[in-house]
Amino acid sequence: MKRVPKRTSVDMSVDLARINLESPVFTASGCAAAGKELDQFIDITSIGAVVTKSVMLNPRSGRATPRMAETPSGMLNGIGLQGPGIDEFIANDLSWLSQKGAKTIVSIAGNNVEEFGKVADKLRDIPGVVGIEVNISCPNVENRGQVFACDPTAAADVINTVRRNVSASMPLFAKLSPDVTDITEIARAVVKAGADGLSVINTLLGMVIDIDTLKPKLSGKTGGLSGPAIRPVAIRCVYQIRKALPEIPIIGMGGIRNGRDAVEFFAAGANAVSVGTTVFNDPEACVRIHDEIAEILQEKGLRSIRDIVNVAHN
Repeated sequence: MKRVPKRTSVDMSVDLARINLESPVFTASGCAAAGKELDQFIDITSIGAVVTKSVMLNPRSGRATPRMAETPSGMLNGIGLQGPGIDEFIANDLSWLSQKGAKTIVSIAGNNVEEFGKVADKLRDIPGVVGIEVNISCPNVENRGQVFACDPTAAADVINTVRRNVSASMPLFAKLSPDVTDITEIARAVVKAGADGLSVINTLLGMVIDIDTLKPKLSGKTGGLSGPAIRPVAIRCVYQIRKALPEIPIIGMGGIRNGRDAVEFFAAGANAVSVGTTVFNDPEACVRIHDEIAEILQEKGLRSIRDIVNVAHN
């Protein structure tokens, strides 16, 4: 039987950039594809939203193997945005999610600004899509491999283009990279360009060396570090952005394994959380963490998830 959240007296619903959701816990992009793998374990309609793996305009094979490596308290991945392309994604994955009745936030990526706009345009009026997460933390081939999210002007250009290619009512969440000097500068730039909310954070750039071969373990040499090791960085980023932008909706992510980890994000200023790496060894994690958050709130005598959002700033 598929796991669903336990009934509780705590109000776990959230309002996020015009979206009303029953749970503050989402999947994280890239760790559960479009939710099909998790569907045998949990009722995917019972969590806040399914955030899909980033999809691009055309099919993409990704990097050669090896492209994953385990690290202390985390993992490194260099998948290379493998995927079917937006047309097949809509026909297969989004169609399946819509039939299930899941709330879906589609993560999109592009090699250049124009490509982001074309992918976004394809998502107009698709049933079940409640938001778009714009993965600006991917390589910008027009600027020698720079990441869009590391430059406020480039980041704003992408968000502005996506905003012009979707309906005015479609919530946009810009996914930010921690590999910057001042993440609040990027946050302000994308919000000014039209982002309704922020996803904080993407993976940190890292590398692992194989001590037998004395070569990088990943085929692409570098990769994205995720898991518990990055949680303190993610908490710091959420806290700084919330202080700089008191009203902007934030989806917090980075190393969340349990309800206590999630509560850290809410206290720092997140309105919702995405769960990623821990799903690999616990496919029920999203529902389990929802229940654990509710239990913590009950123990504290709180009635709503909103009662703990931002409290670390008080």
